[in-house]
Amino acid sequence: MGLNEDVGRRLRALRRERDLSLSELSRRSRVGKGTLSELESGTRNPTLETLYALTTALGLPLSAVLSDPLPADRFGPALPGVSGSAVTAVLLERHEDGPAVTDVFRISITAGAVQESEGHVPGTRESLMVLSGTAVVGPPDDTRTAGPGACAHWRADEPHVYGAPDGEVQGILFVRYPSAGESAPAPGRRTARDAG
Repeated sequence: MGLNEDVGRRLRALRRERDLSLSELSRRSRVGKGTLSELESGTRNPTLETLYALTTALGLPLSAVLSDPLPADRFGPALPGVSGSAVTAVLLERHEDGPAVTDVFRISITAGAVQESEGHVPGTRESLMVLSGTAVVGPPDDTRTAGPGACAHWRADEPHVYGAPDGEVQGILFVRYPSAGESAPAPGRRTARDAG
């Protein structure tokens, strides 16, 4: 099964699990209903920005819709990556513990490009370890610059950017999401606490 079909199958199952219509997920994520339908059917290439919008609206980490990473003891063909306007990310690992889910990605940031990312699930944090190049990352009004061997950390539940002003960047990105029970409800969803 190809990336498009696998992402579509997972996305459809997660939407149905939450008893959401295409229209409701489209409204919550601000992704067009036609785009969402094409993604679920596997006929449209998913972009990083679109998948983050959808998984954030579902209250889930990005890895929930991506193929499982290869086991550490297996070697095989390169894992498929998902690309955005400047970033390509390949899921290396998904680790779940009590309070959080951590996705680990190998990323590249295109030279001279900047990618803007909307905020993710409340409580999400990101850390980038730069392998090569110089990255400019974090909130647009408070960016961090990191070169080879350095790390940058920022809150990812608010808008943030990824840039590579001086040439391509290679790095390892850690995205730590609070577990479903720890995060705030998706926009528009009321909880028992809201009712009282």
